[in-house]
Amino acid sequence: MDNKDRPTKRLFSVKEAAQYLGISPWTMRELQWAGKVDYVRFSRLIHFDVEDLNCFIEKNKFTENP
Repeated sequence: MDNKDRPTKRLFSVKEAAQYLGISPWTMRELQWAGKVDYVRFSRLIHFDVEDLNCFIEKNKFTENP
């Protein structure tokens, strides 16, 4: 992935992270609560680092072997 293809924003809100992964905000929260996705906490605000979201995607990829 080239730098031009990367999102300009690094930290996403719950809603933005959910959109990035193509899931609901509730499912995003469930992943957070289950410890499956790392997050950044500022006071009461929760944000997700786009690099952690990309790692989550890579860890959960699989290929069906014929």
